[in-house]
Amino acid sequence: MLHYILQTIVFQLLFLMVYDVFLRKETFFNWNRFYLLVSAFLSIVLPFVKVDSFKTVIPERFIYTLPEVILGKSTTTAIAGQELLSDVSTVNSFYFSWSYIIYFGCVIALVLFAIKLYRLIAIACKNPKVKFEKAILIELVNSKHAFSFFNYIFLGKDINVEDKQTILNHELQHVKEKHSIDLLFFEILKILFWFNPLIYMYQKRIANLHEFIADSKAVKSSCKASYYQNLLSQVFDTQKVSFINPFFKQSLIKKRIIMLSKSKSNQIHLTKYLLLFPMVIGMLFYTSCSEKTESESEISNLEQYSYSLKLDEEMSDDVKITHQKYESFLKENKDYVSWSVIDKEAGVISYSVHAKAEKRPIGMHEIRVNSTDGASYISYFNFDGLKTEKEEYIETALIDDESLSFATINQVPVYPGCDTFLSNKDQRKCFSENVNKLVRQNFNLDLGKKLGLTGKVRIYARFIIDKEGNIETIKTRAPHPELEKEARRIVKLIPQVKAGQHEGDLVKVAFDLPITFNIQE
Repeated sequence: MLHYILQTIVFQLLFLMVYDVFLRKETFFNWNRFYLLVSAFLSIVLPFVKVDSFKTVIPERFIYTLPEVILGKSTTTAIAGQELLSDVSTVNSFYFSWSYIIYFGCVIALVLFAIKLYRLIAIACKNPKVKFEKAILIELVNSKHAFSFFNYIFLGKDINVEDKQTILNHELQHVKEKHSIDLLFFEILKILFWFNPLIYMYQKRIANLHEFIADSKAVKSSCKASYYQNLLSQVFDTQKVSFINPFFKQSLIKKRIIMLSKSKSNQIHLTKYLLLFPMVIGMLFYTSCSEKTESESEISNLEQYSYSLKLDEEMSDDVKITHQKYESFLKENKDYVSWSVIDKEAGVISYSVHAKAEKRPIGMHEIRVNSTDGASYISYFNFDGLKTEKEEYIETALIDDESLSFATINQVPVYPGCDTFLSNKDQRKCFSENVNKLVRQNFNLDLGKKLGLTGKVRIYARFIIDKEGNIETIKTRAPHPELEKEARRIVKLIPQVKAGQHEGDLVKVAFDLPITFNIQE
């Protein structure tokens, strides 16, 4: 959610900057109205749009994720299903989340909107009404206010008779142009994004445009000099309701007069609105190509929900807090599941969160965990146990399958010795097995104890095989700089390979290499 909110704010900021710099001073009022409405709508929709073709717009780089390498002892011994179920506990305590504040703010904003709408309806009901062209005129007793809302024009009885016709013509334009729909659109956005100041800026700009549009049409049916005089003389406060079109608004009078007296913009300036297209294309490119980065960020943050517990041990306060986060995350994110792995010899059960699409170890069975609040999530348990030969299990679990195949590359990079295989699938499997073996044989397993680390540590490495088959651009991420350094050293040990090809051309290929380091106390 946070990433979506930030994207929306950045997009709206860019749209508003273009409007203020290039479009605001133009007299193309209806075009400006269209721009503000469309850009506001696009800013909340574009983060959801993913264009797959943009991901392959640069043909020389393809990304491939190697199977995860597991180092150290793996705690994956099986126990009977009955023993497992008796040791699973559920904590239903409240867990704080920033999303609660957002939802609470939305409720408050909705209540305030409902109150303002109720007051407006109450005013309409208790005052006399008459038909006026395509609108309904409501006369406000003991008032000098003037504003409109949909087909209703509210006009104070105390306004001078000679000014009423001018004001009525102005407000009638709001009714004909259906300006209230625009304002209600931004009211809905203010309820959903009450914390975003740019929505309020959008609404202010669209409200100003409404006045310019109404003035430009109303002045045609009256003397321009008397219209100016009316604006200058009738400067009153009106009700502070953001979804009505008030006639009297002191802060806007000067701008309205300036816009009325301004010469029409040259038609060539309409080309400025073409700026919308490259901006939208750029935003689509960003949202489509940033999907992978988002996924990596989510995976790297899943460690915060992992914890271990002895089978005969009660949860400590710290473990309870982690467990609450663990359950809340799983209930709110249906694309993720939990893995519960028991080491019967050590008497320990380990809980962790994984993407639903992630390949699970052999012997894991699906269980739906229900809570008293009605929510549920999916958890996988090793009821049947895992193979007794740990190396055999790990090797089998790391074999790649079709889910990791290259979707577009014609010829995968070939590891030395793997050229005897003819198919991409076999060469890819051979490549993965050799890299897996290289990491296992050369990684410094004493490094974890030396650094004082315990438990499961995840290391991520990304590297590129260039068009000559050499390793370049190694990037690593780990909980400790020494682990990053060790990961870079290991990647540099990969020998020169036969470069990948696509449509007859040599290409660069990017690889992600995840390493899980199990460090025993």
